[in-house]
Amino acid sequence: MSGFVEKPEPSQVPGLVHLHTGKVRDLYQNEAGDLVMVASDRMSAYDWVLPTEIPDKGRILTQLSLWWFDRLADLAPNHVLSTDVPEGAPADWAGRTLVCKSLRMVPVECVARGYLTGSGLAEYERTRTVCGLALPEGLVDGSELPAPIFTPATKAEVGEHDENVSYEEAARQVGAETAAQLRQATLAVYGRARDIARGRGIILADTKFEFGFDGDMLVLADEVLTPDSSRFWPADQWQPGRAQPSYDKQFVRDWLTSAESGWDRGSELPPPPLPEPVVEATRAKYVEAYERLTGTSWS
Repeated sequence: MSGFVEKPEPSQVPGLVHLHTGKVRDLYQNEAGDLVMVASDRMSAYDWVLPTEIPDKGRILTQLSLWWFDRLADLAPNHVLSTDVPEGAPADWAGRTLVCKSLRMVPVECVARGYLTGSGLAEYERTRTVCGLALPEGLVDGSELPAPIFTPATKAEVGEHDENVSYEEAARQVGAETAAQLRQATLAVYGRARDIARGRGIILADTKFEFGFDGDMLVLADEVLTPDSSRFWPADQWQPGRAQPSYDKQFVRDWLTSAESGWDRGSELPPPPLPEPVVEATRAKYVEAYERLTGTSWS
């Protein structure tokens, strides 16, 4: 069992139709047919959306995505139309709202990996491959790959795992031409972002993108290059052969699997609320990622 511990009720806003409540974002449609995407402070871990929120998380994700969209615009157009808060919306939507083009979304998570860890490491240890791509012997947790690789995944519902698939399977699902476009765009955007992050003392180990079509044009959508969608590691602490320190929800994962939480991940019981020190430490990591990448103070 997994999903929402406590599923929130969507806000009722004049002129907006609620379409979907995701792990982090709420999606609405306005009268012009545009999508209104609102990033919440919700936190997910181990396929659960937790009952405790992380203050400022939604705004950090939104503002960091906008920062990256500006730096990637020449490589991939994006779906953002404006950051205006719809009239009549809750005041706390400010800073966390994007009005976006309605796209024909491609049902594939586009993952770029420059380093070996996570589900890629688990597969490599079994088969010396990641999503069917052969890799050299001798790699360990945190190893830099000989070159970045495109490893697609099928997008899961809330409470389910995304499933890694081979490039050939992705091409079968979306067509050879679209799969080739996705691979080219994903690796180009990853390469640009990796170099920008490296210049700020951060390793972009891997990340996932979502794309959609506006007519025949492939468009970058959803969030991009945030601690929710990417693994960011401090470069000065990188040490292959162990789990790397990271700018993400690791404090949450570690506490949930600790004896202190009292939660059995294998049970059907939902996870408990997070204690304040874990909330504060997690927020601090998101803030630090924002500040180190953008070079500006979070306030």
